[in-house]
Amino acid sequence: MSLHEIINVRQVLPQLLTGGQPTEAELAAIAAAGTVHVVNLGLLDPAYCLADEAGLARQIGMSYRHIPVGFQLPQLTELQTFAEDMAAHESERLFVHCAMNYRASVFTALFLERDCGWVRTDADALIRDVWEPYGAWPAFIAAAREEWIGR
Repeated sequence: MSLHEIINVRQVLPQLLTGGQPTEAELAAIAAAGTVHVVNLGLLDPAYCLADEAGLARQIGMSYRHIPVGFQLPQLTELQTFAEDMAAHESERLFVHCAMNYRASVFTALFLERDCGWVRTDADALIRDVWEPYGAWPAFIAAAREEWIGR
């Protein structure tokens, strides 16, 4: 099983992978590649998520955090919770995902811009490499940059 089979997967940093919803086999491949912590930003909708991703992650040796982010109305509080979890696991190999890597790419890019010194053009490039934000997302990104990042 190749990690490249995960929907919209991106190796952002040597220790940071983002992607869409993995299958059970893909999650096992992520663990086999040395990832020790998973952050799921998707909703627990049986239409597109694993039945028990948290249990499976623990079973194969990874810690797991679910931060449900509504696609239609993302919140800065969710972004702050995400940043706190990322900081708590900064020395570990991480996999951040949602259904299609849309939420994950935005949250990851904003975190990297605020907390890791990424320049805005690099953060924007990470997002746009996966998708062109629409709906509530352009305003959310702008609000995050103004209120959360402060620039």
